[in-house]
Amino acid sequence: MQKNKGTVYRLSFLLMLFLSQAMAQDSTTIKKILNFQEELNKEFASEEKSPLTPKDFKEFKALEFFKIDTTYSIMAKFVRTPYETPFIMKTTTSREPLYVKYGEAHFVLQDKEWILNIYQSQGLKTQPEYEDYLFLPFTDLTNGETSYGGGRFIDLKIPVGDIIQIDFNMSYNPYCAYSSRYSCPIPPEENHLEIKIPAGVKKYNKHEANN
Repeated sequence: MQKNKGTVYRLSFLLMLFLSQAMAQDSTTIKKILNFQEELNKEFASEEKSPLTPKDFKEFKALEFFKIDTTYSIMAKFVRTPYETPFIMKTTTSREPLYVKYGEAHFVLQDKEWILNIYQSQGLKTQPEYEDYLFLPFTDLTNGETSYGGGRFIDLKIPVGDIIQIDFNMSYNPYCAYSSRYSCPIPPEENHLEIKIPAGVKKYNKHEANN
């Protein structure tokens, strides 16, 4: 009987430890997301950095985000693809930026397996501050409804090992969502998710209504 009580206590302790660790991880993730939102709002509120038109800038208060949901913060398997040929990624204008497929993110979301291609800008990688920068453009079924019709972006860094965090809560709109004066990459067709990703920045209704 004593042995059974000890087993129950150990199991309870392990469960509490697991739950506390999970809560701590969630808390850390939420803090990162809130910091991302704060920094993005600061950028848009800065007259020097904001992509908003002068008229919209005067009325700007804050971007609209989906409710934070840590189930959209994914730990994906990172598969390096070192022998890819650089290519010109399509943009909303005649601009022709050169990218290379740097790797793939393999993950499970909403009980389905997905693969998203991760790219490296050949122009940016020569700059010291961008030497470890990776680019993840994607589209999903919220586009044109609750999120920008042209898809969204996630900024990443080259991972040390074979795991990379993909946090859709930190996905943002290209500048084209706010002004037609910008040239923005168009997410390649292979990076379409046939599900809704209600996370990250919502669409900017004012600009989309004017186009």
